[in-house]
Amino acid sequence: MKLLIVESPAKSKTIEAYLGSEYHVEASMGHIRDLSIKGKGGFGVDINNNFKPEYVILDEKKAVVQKLIDYAENAEHIYLATDPDREGEAISWHLQEVLNQDPSKVSRIVFNEITKKAVVEALQNDRQVDINLVHSQESRRILDRIIGFRLSSLLQQKIGSKSAGRVQSVALKLVVEREKEIEAFNSEEYWDLFAVVSKGDVELKAKYFGKEEKHQLKSEQEANKVLEELQDAKYIVDKIEKKERKKSSKPPFITSTLQQDAGARYHYNAKRVMAIAQRLYEGIDLGSERVGLITYMRTDSIRLSEDFISDAKKYITKKYGSGYYKGVKKKSSKNNQHIQDAHEAIRPTSIERTPESIKEYLSLEEYKLYTLIYNRAISSLMSDALIEDTDVFIKANDNYFTLAGERTLYDGFMKIYQETSIDEIDDLGNLPELSLNEELNLISLTPEQKFTNPPHRYTEARLIRKMEELGIGRPSTYALTMETLRLRSYVNMQSRTFVPTDQGRLTSEQLDLFFSSIINIKYTAEMENILDEISEGTRIWHVEVAKFYDTFAPLIENARDNMVKLYPKQTDEFCPECGLPLLIRRGPFGEFTACSGYPRCKYIKKVKKPDPVKTGVECPLCHEGELVERINARGRTKGAKFYACSRFPSCRATYSGLPNGEICPVCNGPMITTSEGVRCGNEKCKSLKVKKDK
Repeated sequence: MKLLIVESPAKSKTIEAYLGSEYHVEASMGHIRDLSIKGKGGFGVDINNNFKPEYVILDEKKAVVQKLIDYAENAEHIYLATDPDREGEAISWHLQEVLNQDPSKVSRIVFNEITKKAVVEALQNDRQVDINLVHSQESRRILDRIIGFRLSSLLQQKIGSKSAGRVQSVALKLVVEREKEIEAFNSEEYWDLFAVVSKGDVELKAKYFGKEEKHQLKSEQEANKVLEELQDAKYIVDKIEKKERKKSSKPPFITSTLQQDAGARYHYNAKRVMAIAQRLYEGIDLGSERVGLITYMRTDSIRLSEDFISDAKKYITKKYGSGYYKGVKKKSSKNNQHIQDAHEAIRPTSIERTPESIKEYLSLEEYKLYTLIYNRAISSLMSDALIEDTDVFIKANDNYFTLAGERTLYDGFMKIYQETSIDEIDDLGNLPELSLNEELNLISLTPEQKFTNPPHRYTEARLIRKMEELGIGRPSTYALTMETLRLRSYVNMQSRTFVPTDQGRLTSEQLDLFFSSIINIKYTAEMENILDEISEGTRIWHVEVAKFYDTFAPLIENARDNMVKLYPKQTDEFCPECGLPLLIRRGPFGEFTACSGYPRCKYIKKVKKPDPVKTGVECPLCHEGELVERINARGRTKGAKFYACSRFPSCRATYSGLPNGEICPVCNGPMITTSEGVRCGNEKCKSLKVKKDK
């Protein structure tokens, strides 16, 4: 009997179907060992002996390990088939150490897809465990343990924060800095002027450009002056500019781009994307067979195998025509210059398994993600699309308005894959055929007051893209980082964007004050490169860990001596239940007062909320309650005044200003009075600002 060990039961079930009775497939259920909590600082390493680690079997894995040992004793040969990355290599090494078999009896196999062909080929090309990959993962784990134990413990004692991390804390810093940019942003007024013109039955919305040069209207007075100049004007097509451009397909998905695209299209967070992809990778029962549908989903390589390229060429040529095939485009990924480039991009394991042909075997979310991966991989090899951009200048007296449109002359890769953007971009449509000197009919002329917007907050997709651009983290860390920020209560989610909590701000600011030399973008990205070089054998792992520790240790001691201890704070009150002093502590939602005898005494002082200020204005939504003045307690508008119905939660009407009895001419909603003037109270109304106080 030959023993083959993988990580998950789902994977073992798929592989077992490919191999004959001479093979037995078992799952390790992930990692079986971790660093102990012995030694200086409880790091589980001997700092004075080149950071030699001491590992212990995880309590919950002892039964699994014993079962694997029993099978190994009777096995003719043992194949370690854990995931094809550093983490998987480390798990294989731990298994090899724990099973304690003759080295000639144990070998490592890797495959990027779980198909019969891939598994059989891997068995024919077995090798020894790559100790450089193991050292790279080991170094990352030791660094995370040192930071996690020393820095997290310090923050818990001093400011009540739950944890800090090498990548996590830099991601938090990005979120906090973006929020500060938003708060410091000074919104400026500007006006757009739109002329709705028509050609026959087709209406076109042209935007004011200026006179000879482009000019932005800064005030209502400027807008009114232009309106006066446009009285009795004729709207004549003065210039038509057409340009053709090629639009190339994007490369196949890597981990970060898959998370970004699925987030933009389906609003899936990174954790959900990876969970769905894991199922597609490990194997789906298709009735007649169980097979992995996609290649390994933790990768930052855009490489495709020659077999896949050959199959895709035949498929594209047969289905769409030879003109639709272009082949691999010369693009590179910033992070694919290291060991991960030995992997492939995320792609379907078979061209023949089209999304439609296996739809009945997939859940809706599996079908959506598989379709996305399938179409992106094939489209990456397809020909460029040809787009015609059109800019039309319409002259009205001495002023110009512009129309912009685009037309697809040749669809190319767009036949199967439409790109999305994680940023708001207006789609341009087709324009009707227009002729020079043609007069268009004016339907309406509308000025719109607008204000410049602050930078966008980070969604998961934007934050992952930023981390990738900066070289922070690796494919396996993105989803975990996003989740950790939420679990530690460092951020709240508001309309799918990250908003730092007070605790998140405090944590980032204290880290910046005492640990800016290591908790920063440059150092974190450089450490990722060092870990890559360790995996390639060009750096010695314990030397690099020692360099970090020698930098980190003095910073910790300085912070321990000088960081102000904010919590708990003493009070002059005593617990009404046990008589011990009450302390002010900090929790996920801010400060609270509780007994110093916790956990024996669990008394928490209740805070009486102030009565809301009545306005005497009837609720415009339910006409039963009265609007009351409230203060926003959290989020982007924390501390801002707003008005809500007194019948909340039965009525959820809220307004940023007080309704004044007027009705919006656009949506018939209530008009409200704010510090900026009078506007529609419906935040979704396109005429957000339709009337301004004089």
